[in-house]
Amino acid sequence: MKSTWLRGLLSSSLSACFATSLLLAPLQAAHAGTNPADPNKVLRFVFVAQETGFDPAITRDLYSAIIVQSVFETLYTYDYMARPAKLVPLTAAALPEVSDDGKTYTIRLKKGIYFADDPVFGGKKRELTMADYVYSYKRIFDPKLSSPHTWLFEGKIEGLDELAAQAKKTGNMDYDTNIPGLELVDKYTLRIHLKQPDFNLGMILAHEPTSAVAREVVDKYGDAQHMVMAHPVGTGPYILSNWVRGSRMTLTANPVFRGSIWDFKAGTDPEDQKIVAELKGKPMPQIGRIEIKVMEEDQSRLLAFQKDELDLAEIQGPLAPQVISNGKLKPEFANKGIQLSRTTDPEISYPYWNMQDPVVGGFSKEKIALRRAIAMAYNVREEIKVVWNDEAIPLDYPIPPGIVGYDPDYKSSIQYDPDVANALLDKFGYKIGSDGYRTLPNGKPLIITYSAYTNSLGQQQSEMWKKTFDRIHIRMGSDLKLFPDILKAEKECKLQSRTAPWIADFPDGDNFMQLFYGPNTHQNNNGCVAIPEYDKLYAQTQRMPAGPERDALYHKMVRILEVYTPSIPGYARYRNMLAQPRVIGYKKHPILHAEWMYFDIDKTK
Repeated sequence: MKSTWLRGLLSSSLSACFATSLLLAPLQAAHAGTNPADPNKVLRFVFVAQETGFDPAITRDLYSAIIVQSVFETLYTYDYMARPAKLVPLTAAALPEVSDDGKTYTIRLKKGIYFADDPVFGGKKRELTMADYVYSYKRIFDPKLSSPHTWLFEGKIEGLDELAAQAKKTGNMDYDTNIPGLELVDKYTLRIHLKQPDFNLGMILAHEPTSAVAREVVDKYGDAQHMVMAHPVGTGPYILSNWVRGSRMTLTANPVFRGSIWDFKAGTDPEDQKIVAELKGKPMPQIGRIEIKVMEEDQSRLLAFQKDELDLAEIQGPLAPQVISNGKLKPEFANKGIQLSRTTDPEISYPYWNMQDPVVGGFSKEKIALRRAIAMAYNVREEIKVVWNDEAIPLDYPIPPGIVGYDPDYKSSIQYDPDVANALLDKFGYKIGSDGYRTLPNGKPLIITYSAYTNSLGQQQSEMWKKTFDRIHIRMGSDLKLFPDILKAEKECKLQSRTAPWIADFPDGDNFMQLFYGPNTHQNNNGCVAIPEYDKLYAQTQRMPAGPERDALYHKMVRILEVYTPSIPGYARYRNMLAQPRVIGYKKHPILHAEWMYFDIDKTK
C-alpha cells in the first residue's frame, strides 16, 4: 500500500524541510515555452572566486553551482520565502509518494518541459522525461567521470552500486542496462527502490548534481572523460550565452522555458510581507539577462557597487565595517536606498590536516598530539575578529546553526590553550632547536604548509595561521593557490592543511557529518580522514531519521573527531548581500544559490 509523502516520513524533524501538503510548488506554471523574462532587465552580479565549469555531475564549488542551478533543473527545489528551508516540487508534479516501509518513492514529472534549443537536437523540441533523470543519476556513478557526488546515492539505490562496479571492471558504463532501483513506470513516472529508508532523499533530489542532463548533449560535447564543463544545456530559466573563463559569464533567458507565477507566502516579518506585496502574481523570471564578473579582491567589489556597476554584491567580513554597523547598513548607504540581506550562512569553515600526509597524518600518538597541539594553539575568535571583522560566529560543533542536528549547547573538548599545546609537543618529542623552531621526534626539521587563496583574504588567513604556529614554535610554509587549483589538489589529498569552507547542499546534519566519512575521500572528505569507529557510526545514522537518537550518535562521532583531531569546526560566517534600490524582492536563501528567477529589477531606475 502506498502512502503520501507525509505519511511515509514520520520524523517530526523533517517538518522544517518539507511542505505540509501535496500542493504543487508555489511557483505555478505559466504558459509552456513562453519565458516572460524582459531582455531589457539586466542584473549585474559578481563572483568572489573563479568558477571551474558547469557539468552538474562534476561541479563542486559554489560559484559554478550558481550557473548550474540557473541552467539545469532538479526534480525538487526550495520555497523562496520559507524559513527554515521547505522542499517543494520543481519539475516534479508533486512531492513523492513514499511506501509505508520508506523504501519506495514514486515521483511523477510535469509534462511539457523542454530542454533549451541546441543544434544537438536537430532543430526539434526535446522534451524532458524521467529517462533523463535516470541517465543523470547513473552518470554520477560513471567511473570515467570520477564524480565527487557519488556519496549522494552510494549504497542506497538497488542495483546502482553493482552497475558502477561492473563499469569499473569493463571500463565502460552501460547506460542502457535497467536496474531495479530506478524503475521507469512510464515516460513521466519514476519509481526509486531503496536498499534501506533514506530520510534525506527528497533533499538530495533537490541538489544540483542530480539535475537532468540530456544524453545527446554528453555524447556530442563530452570530453575524453565524458565531462561537459563548457557547454551546459538544461531545462532551466537561463542559458549560458557567454563565458570567458575566470573573468565573466552571461546568462540570458531560455526562450523555451515554461515560466511561472510568483505565489509564495510571507510570515510575520514586515520585510517578507513587503516582498510578497511587490511580487505576488508576477510571471517569472522577470530578469532577462545576468551579467557576472569575477572579482576576487574585496575592495574592488565594493568600489564597483558604489559606482553602480553592480546590482547585487556580496560584502565579506574584511569590508563589512565600511558598510555595516551592528548588523545594519550605515546611514550613508541606507539613505541611498541600498538594501541589505544578512544571514548566518549554514556553513562551517573548518581547519583540517591531511590524514594521509607523512608529517601531520596518521594515528600514532605523536601525530595525534601534533594535530591536537595545533588545534589548541588556534585562536578562532582572534581570526574572526582580525580577518572577518566579527562577521562570523565560532563553532564547537561541525553542524552549523539553521541545519537539522545543530546543537547550540555542545562544548568541544578542544579549546584555545597554547601553554598546554606546547607542553603536549614537549611530551611527545617535538623539541625546540637553537633556531627557536621544533623538530620532528626523529630530529628532522618540522615544517607544516598552510594553503590559502592568492587574494588578500588568503594572505590574511596565512598570516593568522603563522601566528598560530609561532605560538607553538613550528615553522610554517605558506602555499597560496588559485581557487580551482586548491579544489583540485584537495580532492587528490595533496594539501597538507587548509581552512575549508562548506556551505549546506541541503539542510540536514548528514551533509556535514559526511565530510569526515572515510569512503568520501576524493569527494568531499577534504582531510582524507578514515576513522573506522566514526565510519561505522556514520553508516548507522544513514538508516535513522533526524531526532534524539541520531543526535546521540552524532555526539559520539564528534567526540571521536576530537580524540584524533583531523580537523576542528572553526566558524560560520555572516553573508551580507547588498542590492541596489532598483532590485525588487531579493532575499538571500539559505540553500538556493541563484535566486534571480524569484525576484525582479526596476529597469527605469
